[in-house]
Amino acid sequence: MEQFTRIKHDIDIMGGKACIAGTRITVGMILMQISEGMTHDELLAEYPNLTKDDIAEALRYAAWAVGAKEDLIVPA
Repeated sequence: MEQFTRIKHDIDIMGGKACIAGTRITVGMILMQISEGMTHDELLAEYPNLTKDDIAEALRYAAWAVGAKEDLIVPA
């Protein structure tokens, strides 16, 4: 498994969803905001606890998670 130092899972925080460490900002929320057209600079302004490195790692984590799930698909 790839190392993600900024992404944490804690059942007591956001129900165990992947979050930026030390925050309640989920990877899913970051992805949703970007998919709806929010720029990285706008995200940083809206969420002062977020850093550029947090956003980059959230995107890498999402890509890794999708890739890991694709590996589980067995062709017919």
